[in-house]
Amino acid sequence: MAHAYVSEGRRRIHTDGACRGNPGPGGWAWALNETIYASGSEPHTTNQRMELLAVIEALRSNDGVVEIVSDSNYVVKCFADKWYVGWRRRGWKNSQGQPVANRDLWEALFALTIETDRDVRFAWVKGHSGDRLNDFVDQLATRAADNQRGERGSESP
Repeated sequence: MAHAYVSEGRRRIHTDGACRGNPGPGGWAWALNETIYASGSEPHTTNQRMELLAVIEALRSNDGVVEIVSDSNYVVKCFADKWYVGWRRRGWKNSQGQPVANRDLWEALFALTIETDRDVRFAWVKGHSGDRLNDFVDQLATRAADNQRGERGSESP
């Protein structure tokens, strides 16, 4: 049986999003290990939306202190560089004065992170670089995008 990777009492959850065409059919996935995971799909979406939805679904499904591991700079840099501070100060406009893309999902994600006392950290991992769980969630998300059907692991978080 695979074990959930835990560091300093913090669950490490790998997430990924995939899209066939951009926009096109998409898939998202999260995994604690090869037996505790979930994925899902949307028929018409973008890769960025699937990256965000993977994190949202991971946080909704896993309580407590977590570290989200993602190959998405879009997700990780928003928290590391605190892009959200400027977005909110500028009335949900980006640094170029344009409306922030995917605001609905960002707001849902912020409701699970910065607007709570929950301890959530984000870490970046290079995609397609041999990280076992990053490769696993990539396969799950891609399969969900292709089949338009999600999967669940055999164990609960």
